[in-house]
Amino acid sequence: MTAETDTPQAARSCCSSGADHGAPAEVRIDSVTAVYEVKGMTCGHCEGAVTEELSAVDGVTEVKAVAATGRVSVSSRAPLTEEAVRAAVDEAGYEYVGRA
Repeated sequence: MTAETDTPQAARSCCSSGADHGAPAEVRIDSVTAVYEVKGMTCGHCEGAVTEELSAVDGVTEVKAVAATGRVSVSSRAPLTEEAVRAAVDEAGYEYVGRA
């Protein structure tokens, strides 16, 4: 026991800081992530071209293209329109298939 709490030390939880856990937490969603299927990517250069074009779309914060799977993960501040994604993939020279 400690003199401060009169509770055995072993009974304390790692999250028993004395804070009020009954209050609702504020939840903020800062980004949306979607995965798309893209045909034609075969190498790192292809990944770079798709990444560059999608990164230029307004609101996009992160892009991860993987040629081996033909998938592109895009994080953005708000959901992207299919037209915006298709246009960026087309501009890069690849075929937009749709959401994976």
